[in-house]
Amino acid sequence: MFDIAPQFGALIVFIEHRFYGKSLPFGEKQSFLHPYVDLLTTEQAMADFAVLITSLKSYLNAEKSAVIAFGGSYGGMLSAYMRFRYPNIIDGSIAASAPILVVSGDSPRESFYQDVTKHFHEAMSGCSERVAESFKVMAALASSGKAGYVNISTTFHLCGEIKNDNDYRHLIGWIRSAFATLAMVDYPYPTNFLAPLPGHPVKEACSRLVSASSSMIGLSSLADLIYGSSSCHDIYSEYVECSDPTGCGIGPNSLAWDYQACTEFIMPSGTNNRTDMFPELPFTLEQRDEYCLKRWQIRPRNKWAKLSFWGKDIGSATNIVFSNGLLDPWAGGGVLKNVSESVVAVVIKDGAHHLDLRGSNPADPQSVKDARQLEITHIKQWIKKKKSL
Repeated sequence: MFDIAPQFGALIVFIEHRFYGKSLPFGEKQSFLHPYVDLLTTEQAMADFAVLITSLKSYLNAEKSAVIAFGGSYGGMLSAYMRFRYPNIIDGSIAASAPILVVSGDSPRESFYQDVTKHFHEAMSGCSERVAESFKVMAALASSGKAGYVNISTTFHLCGEIKNDNDYRHLIGWIRSAFATLAMVDYPYPTNFLAPLPGHPVKEACSRLVSASSSMIGLSSLADLIYGSSSCHDIYSEYVECSDPTGCGIGPNSLAWDYQACTEFIMPSGTNNRTDMFPELPFTLEQRDEYCLKRWQIRPRNKWAKLSFWGKDIGSATNIVFSNGLLDPWAGGGVLKNVSESVVAVVIKDGAHHLDLRGSNPADPQSVKDARQLEITHIKQWIKKKKSL
């Protein structure tokens, strides 16, 4: 956006979503209690955006200017949804890495960790096999009781020793989340997006796994890429289980996403150790129901995203570019084929999570350069149409 804004003479506006960042209407603690948290909905957030955009256009005397929505991940979903819901306000949308099909139940929930596995398998010969071997070694140690737990805790430099199966399962979730993050942000240059990482972090992770003196030490080294090489890891503060098996993050933002993943969106399933390289750690819709009822005293509305945000039935929409990088495990839940002449899909062969929205870099693959040019072409068409009205 910052790269192309000058050629359009554009104003860039970042609007903070209610209940995220500093936009906590009832304070950090009270905002996430009932009845206050009930005001956290996608519809309400979109209405906030619509009011602010129209007010800002009036204030700037820019009523005739086009408005283009940009977003990545959940932001990409919002970008598309804004065009669905407010085509009178939003003239076009760039929806990057927007998994609108999985959250509506219109694509398989199992694809996420299958694609993480595929990514590591293709990154380096023997990598995914080494991962599977590592987890088998851990499982054997865990089944041996206290001595095994001590061995695992020492190898992973844990602040608190694993003492039972619940601790062990949480450790598996902590490790699995590291794999998910690495796959998502497998950018071709060093970044500090979700963690300080080198370029091509999946290859770096695989190198650590394959070259380590033992498979479990390699797995520990991989986790350090995401969680840092601290003196010890507190797995309960670094990873919080929630209604999204791919991870909700930590801090207040994690509470907001946990609530939304309970009330509005279907998330990917867990892992099954058959179609993926991870231990069996399922998260069925029934388990989600149980979690959400216990955590938030609510029952998920599994059909809501499809009813309210169209799901796969988006043929009547216009002026949207859905971009997805094939390195991104969320891509399987997104729009990968053109829907119409004005709702198009851009598949970025060598792209990770919304790589096209990042600033240009000498290490960018040609596929993302081509994607950005196509997006610019569509933006020009949308602006031209707006001016002709």
